[in-house]
Amino acid sequence: MSVPRVEVTPAAEALLHKMQGLHGPLLFHQSGGCCDGSAPMCFPRGDFRVGQEDVYLGDIVRTPFYMSGPQFELWRHTHLTVDVVPGRGSGFSVEAPEGVRFLIRSRLFTDAEYRALEQEGPPLKGPQH
Repeated sequence: MSVPRVEVTPAAEALLHKMQGLHGPLLFHQSGGCCDGSAPMCFPRGDFRVGQEDVYLGDIVRTPFYMSGPQFELWRHTHLTVDVVPGRGSGFSVEAPEGVRFLIRSRLFTDAEYRALEQEGPPLKGPQH
């Protein structure tokens, strides 16, 4: 992928390494539904079933990031950066016991980035790992 759809801050990368040490391989899913709204949830890979309509946005720190299809339709023009902040979310994400939570920082793709993504075609759907 020439233009990444999702990236990670150094703080979130360090936390992901720690969570991988505790839980093994992980995945992110952002649903736009309940449990913290559109906050990214991080799960052990075997604990969350990726649906056929979930959109694969790429990997960060060897961790696939998926977004629900309806949520992606609203966010398709948006570059995502996974970050971490103090506080506990209301979901079931693996970082909750650490007293921190993952969150998304976003910006619109530039015109050039969006054209490049459009030329690549739509992102993949369904489980990729």
